[in-house]
Amino acid sequence: MDAQASDPLSPAGSTPAASATGEPPRSRYADLSREELADVVRELLLIGQLIDRSGMAWCISAFGREEMVQIAIVEWAAASPIYTRRMQRALGYAPEVDGQGDVPTIFKGLQLDIGAPPQFMDFRYTVHDARHGEFHLDHCGALMDVEPMGEAYVRGMCHDIEDPTFDATAIATHPRAQVRPIHRPPRAPADRTPHCRWSVVIDDTHPEAVAVPELAVNERSRAAGLELAPIDAAEDGAADYSGPLVSDLDLGAFSRSALVRIADEVCLQMALLDRGFTLALEPRVSSPDQLVEIRRKQLIGVAGIAAARLARVLDLSPDPAGALRLLALHPMLNPAAYVTVRVDEASLVVRPSAADDDGAWVSLIGPEWTAPLQAAVHALDPHLDVEVRPIEDGWRVEVVRRAEPAPEAAEVAVVRFSTGADFDFEPRRSLPITPV
Repeated sequence: MDAQASDPLSPAGSTPAASATGEPPRSRYADLSREELADVVRELLLIGQLIDRSGMAWCISAFGREEMVQIAIVEWAAASPIYTRRMQRALGYAPEVDGQGDVPTIFKGLQLDIGAPPQFMDFRYTVHDARHGEFHLDHCGALMDVEPMGEAYVRGMCHDIEDPTFDATAIATHPRAQVRPIHRPPRAPADRTPHCRWSVVIDDTHPEAVAVPELAVNERSRAAGLELAPIDAAEDGAADYSGPLVSDLDLGAFSRSALVRIADEVCLQMALLDRGFTLALEPRVSSPDQLVEIRRKQLIGVAGIAAARLARVLDLSPDPAGALRLLALHPMLNPAAYVTVRVDEASLVVRPSAADDDGAWVSLIGPEWTAPLQAAVHALDPHLDVEVRPIEDGWRVEVVRRAEPAPEAAEVAVVRFSTGADFDFEPRRSLPITPV
């Protein structure tokens, strides 16, 4: 009898903790249709961007604006080179010559990066040749969030944070790539469009970029080297992104298994970003308790907003069954190869996994602290709640209905400040981008 069948908590169709063959467990996104997957990947990319709307608010409160800027720089620079290379390998567009790619490769990575979710961060790309290009943002959701806070915050994001973090993303493709502003906010005039414009140049005379020290620490994480299931090249739809760079990347053109892999990779992007956030916080907090407090506030905020967006796009039923499905697909409990979760009709069971080794989000949750699980199910229906109890080698979650609706958590309300909380995607036509 295989491991799944012998486990009373593992009904037919659930995800095993590990394959008997040593292969990665089946993704929890694999039960979605191809159309659902395309929508969910868009949502996950935007959810990843909103992690900062949650975490940075508490950093400003604890440390002030200038330290918040430094935290954000380390957070992104310690994560984006890792997950950019992972996506390159997963979708078959990794550099083939000495690990050094070109400008279209950099742009492909941005299209699948939680730092540049489609439409909300509306990147438009121009390729002059393999080593020269530009991008501009017709709409920058992050700018829309920050402009009301004043010019100092705009400069902090668009100057202090973007300069090193754009380069950190580009050097994942080529060590001598540089991203430099042509114009950027503060906007003059106040309604200037596009919101910003940047050049991307690869030049052998450029000095090689120097990574932040925290990158090497994050590269040793379980998330960085996690093996995920390969894409099935025999399925209908694109199995990779090895062809030309296109505008408004059509996620629906990818095969089902490719979209499953992308969804899992995007969840790992969030895990790596959260590890970067933690590494940036550690030297700044006054105690381990303060570190946990800030991380928990960040998690509650993103848990609630992520759940609301996923519940809406998947049209989940506002009942315990819908809530369990929502939790099973929530990025704080994914991918399946990273977070060991089993779901049946009545409960969800979490057991120790690679994510716990990394101190990831799931390591903060359990019978002693259930707030992010509550925030997630409240987003589906405020009458829903969770009951979490320890079991042998793990904990079990059951969803129950209360007579009185729960108020929205303050941490979730903070993230609702972002225009990304209620952002609507629109249909777009994907077109090849040719050198000009």
